[in-house]
Amino acid sequence: MQKKKILSLAKQVIRIEADGIALLESFLDNNFEQVVQEIYHCSGKIIITGIGKSAHIAQKIVATFNSTGTPAIFLHAAEAVHGDLGIIQRNDIIIAISKSGNTPEIKNLTNILSNIDVTLVAIVSEKESYLAQHAKYIIHAPVKEEACPNKLAPTTSTTVQLVIGDALASCLIDLRGFTESDFAKFHPGGSLGKKLHYKVETLMNTTPPKVSPTTPMKDIILEISSKRMGATAVVDSDSHLLGIITDGDIRRMLEHEEPFSHLTAKDIMTKTSKFIGKDMLASSALQMMEKYSITQLPVIENDTYIGLIHLHDILREGIS
Repeated sequence: MQKKKILSLAKQVIRIEADGIALLESFLDNNFEQVVQEIYHCSGKIIITGIGKSAHIAQKIVATFNSTGTPAIFLHAAEAVHGDLGIIQRNDIIIAISKSGNTPEIKNLTNILSNIDVTLVAIVSEKESYLAQHAKYIIHAPVKEEACPNKLAPTTSTTVQLVIGDALASCLIDLRGFTESDFAKFHPGGSLGKKLHYKVETLMNTTPPKVSPTTPMKDIILEISSKRMGATAVVDSDSHLLGIITDGDIRRMLEHEEPFSHLTAKDIMTKTSKFIGKDMLASSALQMMEKYSITQLPVIENDTYIGLIHLHDILREGIS
């Protein structure tokens, strides 16, 4: 296939699927609103089912629901009749996803559900299908054409199903007042979770560089080099923070002082009031560093210097 034809086909696929999504907007009605309310007030489980590619979409919607405050379970329509029906109980909401609404597995499951006190929601393209006729609520997902060259493979239809799932999840997020902090609780390993959970204590150097006010230049340089933090704190005998010396301070000093062997820490340190507590969020430390254009912050507990946190340690965790 020539390069121009590849790009032309790719753009055609995008255009067809975008048109499918645009068409969907005009078909949303009170059924959608009622489904959102039913899910929000549900006293049972939210179970999402499908077959084939629709099953993959169902799994993605379940994942989105679970991560945004609406617990949900995936049920494969084919496995349902082989024992998995046991997860369904009274007062559950079953969301069945199917383009045709007439596949044998979906029809079989629909028949079984009619004998259980559950709420059946159909996300379906064919409004006259068996599934649609037996569902309490229909979210109509019409598809004019699939985007693949043969107009057969589920492409537009699955994209539209996915968008409906995102729309449901987003409405539920709003109804629940689900916040950024709530989201982070379910994503503690992600960058947002780290931003809202990681504390300075987690990332700080626990054997921090430090020197006394009378430490000579040679020993200051050795302390900075050995601890690899690009700086050292200057503390008194009780570990109270007096100031900080960075490698930049030393370079600037070398440009103007000669000789310098007689200098000590108190001569070149920057007296600083910039520090952070160990229980503060690492993201707060990052904000301070950005505000003052610095790359290290001393960590204080009960007026005692206990650590040093570096910009690189924060960024390495994906916190920004």
